[in-house]
Amino acid sequence: MRTTIKAGAIAVAAACALLLTGCGSSSGGSDGTSAAGTLAEVNGGSDQPGTLLDTPFTKPQLRLTDNHGKPFDLVKQTAGHPTLLFFGYTHCPDVCPTTMSDLALAKAKLPKADQDKLRVVFVSSDPERDTPARLTEWLGAMDKSFIGLTGDFTAIQTAARSVGVGIEAPVREKDGSITVTHGAEVLAFWPKDDKAHVLYMSGTTAEQFAHDLPKIIRSEAP
Repeated sequence: MRTTIKAGAIAVAAACALLLTGCGSSSGGSDGTSAAGTLAEVNGGSDQPGTLLDTPFTKPQLRLTDNHGKPFDLVKQTAGHPTLLFFGYTHCPDVCPTTMSDLALAKAKLPKADQDKLRVVFVSSDPERDTPARLTEWLGAMDKSFIGLTGDFTAIQTAARSVGVGIEAPVREKDGSITVTHGAEVLAFWPKDDKAHVLYMSGTTAEQFAHDLPKIIRSEAP
């Protein structure tokens, strides 16, 4: 059973922006070590695998630097491909690595031809620390084909908000830790029109993604 949102894109965006994850992490360098006792608070989530959007989101016009240090145009370079889009950061203690690991497990269950079609894009909400090298190391531990993007925070925030994902600029706390607030949604774009038709909340399992991905790849509702 899944829900269908009977609302315009603006209403959906306003609702989704409330589903934020506040993650504290160390102020250290690129080793990604989190501070002891770091906390992540997640508001929202759903027992249902995905939400079919009555008004699909247009893919954001986003030009950033990929994890290989090359310019990456999200619209042009994922055109015609089933695409999963997630906004997060590599120092995240729980939600981000769990989500990306689940996507890697789900992708691995696809036939090789479908794996080659799928694009999984991770856009950093902490671009100052998430360098291309850091993204390559972190994503490579899950799936070397995953695309990591970093660059101007304002452009990233604007793109995220255009698809209903709320993110805020990283904040350095008095104790030296850094809090990064970001939505925990995964948006699934169909290849036939390059629009996001399905939204997955935090807590979607690898098995649920694996069940839905073949239909996402065929531009069908799961």
